[in-house]
Amino acid sequence: MHGDSILLTTFVLALVAAFAGGMAARAVRLPPIVGYLLGGLAVGPFTPGFIGDSHAMNQLAEIGIMFMMFGTGLHFSFDDLKAVKNVAVPGAALQIVLGTAAGCALALALGWSVEAGVILGLSVSIASTVVLIKNLSDTGLDKTEGGRIATGRLIIEDLVTVVIIVVLPVVFGPGETTVRAVAVGLARALLKTAAFVLIMFEIGSRVLPTLLTRIARFCPRELFQLAVIVVALGTAMVAAVTFDLSFALGAFLAGVVVGGSKIAHRVAAESIPFQDLFSIIFFASVGMMVNPGFLMAHLPELLVLVLLIMVGKWVINMALGLALSAGVSASIVIAAGLSQIGEFSFLIGQTGMALGVLNSDQYGLILGAAVVSIALNSFVFKLNPLLERWFAAHPSLASLYERRASQRAVFGYSGAGTGVAPVAAASAAVPANAPVNVPAQAAMAPATSDAPVGEFVPKSAFGALDELFGAFPGVELHWVAVRAHSAAAGSTLAELNVRAKTGARAIAMHRDGDLELAIEPDMPLCVDDRLGLLGSPEQIRAAEELLR
Repeated sequence: MHGDSILLTTFVLALVAAFAGGMAARAVRLPPIVGYLLGGLAVGPFTPGFIGDSHAMNQLAEIGIMFMMFGTGLHFSFDDLKAVKNVAVPGAALQIVLGTAAGCALALALGWSVEAGVILGLSVSIASTVVLIKNLSDTGLDKTEGGRIATGRLIIEDLVTVVIIVVLPVVFGPGETTVRAVAVGLARALLKTAAFVLIMFEIGSRVLPTLLTRIARFCPRELFQLAVIVVALGTAMVAAVTFDLSFALGAFLAGVVVGGSKIAHRVAAESIPFQDLFSIIFFASVGMMVNPGFLMAHLPELLVLVLLIMVGKWVINMALGLALSAGVSASIVIAAGLSQIGEFSFLIGQTGMALGVLNSDQYGLILGAAVVSIALNSFVFKLNPLLERWFAAHPSLASLYERRASQRAVFGYSGAGTGVAPVAAASAAVPANAPVNVPAQAAMAPATSDAPVGEFVPKSAFGALDELFGAFPGVELHWVAVRAHSAAAGSTLAELNVRAKTGARAIAMHRDGDLELAIEPDMPLCVDDRLGLLGSPEQIRAAEELLR
């Protein structure tokens, strides 16, 4: 094989192996992530056969992280973060402190140095944003309260990681460590971060959306797609090269400033294929780094470390969620999502190796534990319904088990002063996933400030829907909720094939208080979305069954 084609060969064979692994995992009802990791292992340097260029694949994986964080930024809302800040901010800080202490204690028990213990503790305390987003999306929990809190916490942890990477060389590097040197390094990191954030929100928020809007209006689609890629990767590169920040943070902020614009939906639609492709490359590249022989030789240490990450962190995050009044349901989601480590743990471990604090065996254990926790994390989410039922079945814990109002079916309509719309099941006696028949008379109900939230649908919303009703005489609009752990959660309308299988037509969707009248067939459905379906009673019942 020619040396100059090794990158292309690695890329192609990694995709083939990831595809084969994903199909095999699906056939035996395992999460696709497990198949992607095994596919990467198959083409890695530690298994027989083809030996891929793991360094090049790591660079491609970095692109995957950028696209995933860009997508997260597109859907990020400061209002959402404000709504959960009382749980997310102290939860992130306390989790880092407790996780670092637990990791350091384990390292000392294994005979590591204190310095190595600090590196291990920091690596254990930082979860993978990419893995969290992937698993929340796959389970349809990304729009739930627990999903928003978990995402907000990891964004805060990512910001803290930037500071950690800057401070570690000051603390563990050559030369005398002084309080002044640490303070200067910390101040420099915070100033660079603040400067970049300020530039993005003061300048980027004006320039980037305007640029993309003009390109979308006057240029062919391929140029718009290229512009989206340039914005995501270019901003990440500027953050890394100019401000010494992480690629992930730069891409995330690019997504945030674009996500607040009117063109955000189209940008999201164009970036989804790139996110999916390079996220697979990310997981395959992680699999390539695994040395099975080394892990088998250090199996007891590996198992203890995996238990700390998956069980210890679960207990810590569950306790913090309950202590900060997140509620049992949200706390279970948070604990499941954060019981893993990933890309930033690799970065902290590599920094420790570069500083001579960690040796290759210690870093290998961190790497192996990360891969195992990533592979098993999706299984933790499958335990969530069982855990919720267990908490609900214990009267002594009943006060902790909250069915929050944010998890009920609230319909809204965004735009020029229109407010909230009716709750799908206003009474507790009505099942949350039952279809809601919205009478046309409700359109005439006055929306007064004294009315309870969720009692009225704004007349402007029904004005838009009335035109659609005219095309279907005698057929009422039914609202059907997408529930957690249902077949619909995380799937698209194209994948569900609702129209062909049931005859019902999805003409509208309520999401996060917005009324969508043009539903893209490739738009993934999220928990608490409400689909407006037109059809006969038989067709609606069939659609309900399909969506469950």
